[in-house]
Amino acid sequence: MSRRYDHARVTEYWQHVWEREGVYETPDDATDPEYVLGMFPYTSGSLHMGHIRNYAITDAHARYRRMAGDDVLHPMGWDAFGLPAENAAYERDTDPESWTRSCIEQMRGDLEAMGFGYDWSREITTCDPEYYRWNQWLFTRFLDNDLVEYDVATVNWCPDCETVLADAQVETDDEGVTHAHAAGGVCWRCGTPVEQRDLDQWFFTITDYADELYDGLDDLDGWPDGVRDSQRNWIGRQEGASVAFDVGEFGTVSAFTTRLDTVYGATYLALSPGHDLVSELAATDEDVAAYLEEVASTDDAGLSGVETDVTATHPFTGTEIPVYVAAYVLDGVGTGAVMGVPAHNERDFGFAAEHDLPTQQVVEPVDESGTDLPDAPYTEDGMLTSSGEYDGLASTAARERLLDHDGVEEATTYRLRDWLISRQRYWGTPIPIIHCPQCGAVPVPDEDLPVELPAYVQTTGNPLDAATEWKQTTCPDCGADATRETDTMDTFVDSSWYFLRFLSPHFEDAPFDQRTTDEWLPVDVYVGGEEHAVLHLLYVRFFTRALADLGLLDRREPVDRLINQGTVLHSGKKMSKSAGNAVAPHEYGAETTRLFVLSAAHPTQDFEWTVKDVSTAYDFQQDCYELVSEFADQRTRRHRSQAATPLRTESAPHDAYLEREIDRTIEAVTEEYERFRFHRVVGELQRFVRLLRRYVGYEPPYLFTYSRGLRVLVQLLAPIAPYLAEELWHLLDEDGLVAEADWPESLRDIADHRIERGLVQTTLADVREITDVVDISDPEAIDIVVAAEWKYDAYRIAQQADPDDAIVGEIMGAEPMQARGDAAADYAADLADRSAGLEPIIDGEQELDVLQQAVWLFEDEFDAEVTVRRADEADDLAGKAKPNKPAIHIS
Repeated sequence: MSRRYDHARVTEYWQHVWEREGVYETPDDATDPEYVLGMFPYTSGSLHMGHIRNYAITDAHARYRRMAGDDVLHPMGWDAFGLPAENAAYERDTDPESWTRSCIEQMRGDLEAMGFGYDWSREITTCDPEYYRWNQWLFTRFLDNDLVEYDVATVNWCPDCETVLADAQVETDDEGVTHAHAAGGVCWRCGTPVEQRDLDQWFFTITDYADELYDGLDDLDGWPDGVRDSQRNWIGRQEGASVAFDVGEFGTVSAFTTRLDTVYGATYLALSPGHDLVSELAATDEDVAAYLEEVASTDDAGLSGVETDVTATHPFTGTEIPVYVAAYVLDGVGTGAVMGVPAHNERDFGFAAEHDLPTQQVVEPVDESGTDLPDAPYTEDGMLTSSGEYDGLASTAARERLLDHDGVEEATTYRLRDWLISRQRYWGTPIPIIHCPQCGAVPVPDEDLPVELPAYVQTTGNPLDAATEWKQTTCPDCGADATRETDTMDTFVDSSWYFLRFLSPHFEDAPFDQRTTDEWLPVDVYVGGEEHAVLHLLYVRFFTRALADLGLLDRREPVDRLINQGTVLHSGKKMSKSAGNAVAPHEYGAETTRLFVLSAAHPTQDFEWTVKDVSTAYDFQQDCYELVSEFADQRTRRHRSQAATPLRTESAPHDAYLEREIDRTIEAVTEEYERFRFHRVVGELQRFVRLLRRYVGYEPPYLFTYSRGLRVLVQLLAPIAPYLAEELWHLLDEDGLVAEADWPESLRDIADHRIERGLVQTTLADVREITDVVDISDPEAIDIVVAAEWKYDAYRIAQQADPDDAIVGEIMGAEPMQARGDAAADYAADLADRSAGLEPIIDGEQELDVLQQAVWLFEDEFDAEVTVRRADEADDLAGKAKPNKPAIHIS
C-alpha cells in the first residue's frame, strides 16, 4: 500500500459517492436545520482565494454540525446579473448571458473540486427568469404598500458605466462615509468620477425603516461590532434641533444642530453646494456659480467656500451674519445647512480661520479650568456665557430651554437616503412597469410575470431603450398603446432576499414557502466580507422587515451570527489578479489549499500566504495518511496469519494516558469547532498526530486504544479535510462515510482537560530545565512528588476567599491547617501574595493519576526510571511540592 496521499487520485471518486448518497441534501421535512450560508459569488469567471476562505469556513462548520447530529442547510447559488458581465461580453464579442453561463459552469466545477458540500438541488441563479420573476413580484407588492417611489431626482451618474449609482456605490474619502452628490465621488466599480444628472428614477423607501434598522442593531449580538458601527454611521441618526434663519426674499433656511446650546456663538451660515437656495443664488451670482463648477471638478475641496450676496438674521440676537456656500457641508447630512459656531466646533473653527470669520465663545467649563480659545475650539459641554437670558445654564438644561424659542424645533435627521434601484443597463431584472399616456405608471399583472429580457444587442446608453419591439406594449388597465419601463433593478435587489429562496427554490406560488421560512429562519451562520456592511447587509435587513410587514415573514432580522472573514495577503498586499499576486486555488491542490486557509489564522483575521506554511499543511496530510496506512497494513497482516505483528491485545499502564488524551482531544477540538477557531483545530490535531506517532514508537501499540485514537483522528479531521478523511475512514474499514458518521464522544468526564494537559506539559518542561541548569545529560532516575492533600485544601480556601479578606486568617482558621503550624502559615502567606493570580487546579488524587499515566512520556524522553508519588510529612521534597506544581528530584 502506498504511504503517500495523492488527493488528485481520489477527489472525483468521493465527489461521486457524496452525490450518489445525497449526503449534503436537506430534506424538505427537516425540523429547523442549522442554516449555514456563505455570501454567494458574483459570476466573475473563476474562484479566487477570498472565495475559498469564505466557503472553507462555512463548509467546515456545516460538516461539523452535520456530524454532531443536526440537519444542515448549506446551499449555493449565483449572483449572476450586473454590469461587469456586460463589460466582459463587450470585450469578448459575446452576450452577457453566454458569458455568465460559462462562468457559472467554471465556478461550479471549482467549488466541487474543492470538496465543498453543498445541497446543489437548491441551486439558484439570479439571471434565471424563474428567479427574477419574484424580484418583479416583490416590486409590485412593495409598490402596493407605498414602499416604492417614482420621482425626478438628482442622481449619481457614472459616464463610463453609463448608469445611475446608488449612494452607497459612490466612493469618497469622507471618513469612509459616502452619500449622493458628494463632490469628488468615484464609481465603486470602475473608479470614474461621478457626475450628477436629473432623471426619473425608482426608489425603495428604506428611510421608512431608518429608526427600526438603527435600533435593531443593539440586538444583533452575533454580528461584529465593526459592521454594526458602519450601519449606525450610514443610517446616521442624529437627535437635535432645527433652527430657522431668515434670509430675506429667499424665505428661511433651516439649519440642523446637535449643539443648540452653542446657538449664540453662530457667526455665519454655511450651505452645501447642492442646497436648493444655492441653485437660486448661482443663477445671479457669478462667484457662486464659479465655485460650484470648481467643487464639482475636484475630489478635495477641503475648507473652501464662497461668500454670497445675502445675509441671514440670527434668530436669537437679531444680528445679520454672512451666508457662505461651503463644500464641507454635505447635501446628505442634516438639512444641508450649518450654523457656523467656530468657538465650539472643529470644522467650523477651521473654516472660520480660513475665511477670517469671527469666533464667539458661548460655553465655558463648569470648573472654570479655562479653554484654549482663540487658538483651538472648546467642544465639550459646559456652562453658557454670552447667551443672554440663558447665561449660567448647563449645556444639557440650555438645550431643553432653547427649544421653546420661536423658529426652533426638536428634530432628528438621518444620513440614510432612499434606495435608488433604477439602472440604465441591460443585464438586470426589468422593472415591471408599463408607462401609459392615460393611466400613468401601471404595474405588470402577476399573470404576465416575468417580464423577460429581450435578445441582447450591443449599443451605447440604455440597451433596453433601444429594444423597440420589446418596449412597445399595451396598457394592462385601458388597453392603449404604452411602453415598458426600460430601467433594470440594482443587482443588490437580487441578493436582498436570495437566502429565502434557498429554503424552497422550486416553490411556484410565491417567492418562498412561508411555512418553511418561518420555521427555518434565521440564517444561523452567515459568512462574507466586511465591505458589504452598508450595502448588502443593510439591504437584507430592510427587505426582511418589509416582507414581515407584508405578512410574508414572521421575523424581522434575517441573520443570527455574522462572520466577516479576513483577507488573504501575498507579499504584504491583498491577493488579487490586478495586483499580480494571485495564487490559483487549484495550484497546490484542493485539500492542501483549504486546510491551509483554515489553519493560517482565525477566520476573521488577515493572513499572509507563504509557500512554507502551505507545505506544512501538505506535510500534515501525509503524516495522517502514513499513520493510518501503517496501521491498516499491520491489521491486515494480523488477520491473514498468526505471525507476530506490532499490535498488542493486552493493555499496559501507559495505554490509559492515550485513552485519556483521546478524550481530552475530543473535548478540545469540539470546543474549537464551536468557536469557529479552525486554526486551533488544526493545531490540536497536529499535536495529537505527534502523540500517536510517539505512542507507536514507544512500544507496540494496544490494538483497541490505538484504533480508537486513529478513528477519532479521522472523525475530527473530516470537517476540514473531507477527501483525506474519507480515504482514511475507508482504510480503517469503518462502515459508511465519515461525512455521515457521528461526532466522537469522550468516554469519561474531561472537564479539566486543559488543566490536565498543562500539568503534564509544565512538568516535562520543568524536568528539561533542571537537566539543563544542573547539566545532567544522562539522568538515571526522576522522582516526581505531588503535594500533600492539605495544600490543595489551602489553595481552594484562597481561591474562594474575597480579595479584601485576610486570606492567611481564612486558611489558618481551618483546624487541619493549625495542626501543621509554621508550614501552613508560610504557605498561606504565599497564597495571599498570589491571590489575584491563582489559576484553576485539579485535586491531588487527579494530579497523581494524570502524572502516573504520563510516566511513559518522561521515560521515553529522558531514558530514566521515573517515579510519581504523593509527598508525606517526613519527605524532604514535601515542602517544595505545590498543587499542580510537583517537586522534582533528578539523580
